[in-house]
Amino acid sequence: MADPINFPGTVEWSGENPGVSLKEKPDGPFVTLASFFRVVLSPHGRGHALVLLQAPGDGASSANVCYHDNEKLARYLVSDFVANFGAYKGLPGLKGMTYRKLDSVAAAGDPASTYSEIVKAGGETIELKWTGLGKPFCFAIPPDKSATGKHHMPSLFVGCADASVTVNGKRLPGKPVPRDVAGHSISTAMLAFSETWIRV
Repeated sequence: MADPINFPGTVEWSGENPGVSLKEKPDGPFVTLASFFRVVLSPHGRGHALVLLQAPGDGASSANVCYHDNEKLARYLVSDFVANFGAYKGLPGLKGMTYRKLDSVAAAGDPASTYSEIVKAGGETIELKWTGLGKPFCFAIPPDKSATGKHHMPSLFVGCADASVTVNGKRLPGKPVPRDVAGHSISTAMLAFSETWIRV
């Protein structure tokens, strides 16, 4: 029997964290950012959160919102994790973001081809959609290479050819651009399942 792979440290949260990061030009800034969380274990319990920045560079915009069903969990994910993600780090839109209670969350489709996460809150319906999904791959990022610099991050990713974010049926601007992750050529939009952050 092969020796198990152990990750020393404390499991801080585990779940899913698919994302959509869109640009209008490959060398330009991100114009639409969405990071979705379905957390099954954390210091603040279970829950969902959708960080949606429609105006990433504007700290006063009401279009930058975190939708959630567990505010303590949502604020923890934003302050300790999202704020360290490369596309979000230092953005005024993240710092000025408001928090709103969501009404429902539903996944749709098949991660082998087309997949969606649909969040409803008040009179809004937000859909994140990934199409042209590729072959799943599993990897583990060591702490010095992780977004926080403090965590092991074993995860399963599925890259995609295209992705979109719509609010009440209106598509937000931008397209995903090419990106390399763990030796795989994917894009700035991907599915991330079985994701666990383990603080060393």
